[in-house]
Amino acid sequence: MRVIVQKFGGTSVASPEVRELVMRKIAKARDQGFNPVVVVSAMGRQGAPYATDTLIGVARTAYKNIAARELDQIMYCGEMISAVVMAGTLQAAGMDAVMLTGGHAGIITDANFTDARILKCDPTRLISLLKQRKVPVVCGFQGMTAENEFTTLGRGGSDTTAAALGAALNAEMVEIYTDVDGIMTADPRIVNNAKILDCISYGEVCQLAHQGAKVIHPRAVEIAMQKNIPLIVKSTFSDAPGTLITNIAKEDTVGADVIDRVATGVTYLTNIVQIKVQLDDAAGNDASFQVFKTMADSGISVDLINVHPGQIMFTINADHAERALVKLKRQGYEIEVLENCAKVSVVGGGMREVPGVMASFIEALTKNRIAILQTVDSHTSISALVPHSDVETAVKSLHEKFSLSN
Repeated sequence: MRVIVQKFGGTSVASPEVRELVMRKIAKARDQGFNPVVVVSAMGRQGAPYATDTLIGVARTAYKNIAARELDQIMYCGEMISAVVMAGTLQAAGMDAVMLTGGHAGIITDANFTDARILKCDPTRLISLLKQRKVPVVCGFQGMTAENEFTTLGRGGSDTTAAALGAALNAEMVEIYTDVDGIMTADPRIVNNAKILDCISYGEVCQLAHQGAKVIHPRAVEIAMQKNIPLIVKSTFSDAPGTLITNIAKEDTVGADVIDRVATGVTYLTNIVQIKVQLDDAAGNDASFQVFKTMADSGISVDLINVHPGQIMFTINADHAERALVKLKRQGYEIEVLENCAKVSVVGGGMREVPGVMASFIEALTKNRIAILQTVDSHTSISALVPHSDVETAVKSLHEKFSLSN
């Protein structure tokens, strides 16, 4: 049995006209001999009546800090409405479609409400439906605990749903439909000559996603990678082939121009605060440990970490800055804070052991008089902290320097 998982985002199910396009994508997959499993997000974006953010707003009119468990119960509703309407659309077109919640589809999670992790995915019910030539329409973003509590998988969780079902069903591929033609080398709102990537590796797209690119949820990629299931990001609104995400080193169809590239894309994150903690030179590693333990105990994620004798530098999301400062000051630390920062990153699996990559990165920024406040690098990415006011110039200059439009 040939299985394909097709995930459609909020803009792809937002109106009858667009749902007609979705129906045609599903019908085409069936005509090609596939048994499709359809995953849908909630309809539309913030402001639309059934969008997730709209539902969150409704819940918080009662109490701003409503408990996570109760929040999950209302967030669950958006995908259920979308899945019912999409199943009805397919039924009207003559397909035997069946709506399933995440729990119905076998997705069992932990009890970390609003950001649950998948513990297992039991495909038994889905396999039974597919053998009957039915089309399961599954609510993305959802799971259920072993105690039958509704949970959600965190923002972007419908991608994770699709990948988990694809892995459990040994699908030939997972298609992620959105409102763009594929993954781009940079944000097209900043770089007008950004181009669509034909192919990208699991590792590269994970880096892009973690560094700010809103392309696909990194957890979805990590799940698909476990079974080497190809992911394809493409548009509901066109017939463009999209971007293939796979283990490109093993793909015979991938050309040398893709394998040999140093950089794949440029991305960025904003709303960042840099924190410098001054330490006694004789304090040793224990002081560093205590600083980061304070952040961990406060539920604050840190990034761009540099540890030097007498000083620690790291960044956090600006939304957590006030809480972080209160916690650190209680510990008696001397602190410097720099607000209004952004992180720009160049990502590419080809930069490993290639001399001059960091030099090119620094040259692109300094040539444009962009202050480099901090850097960090790995085998597949280089990132710099820059003033927020310079982020667009930084992205453009790096995109040009690494010839990503060619």
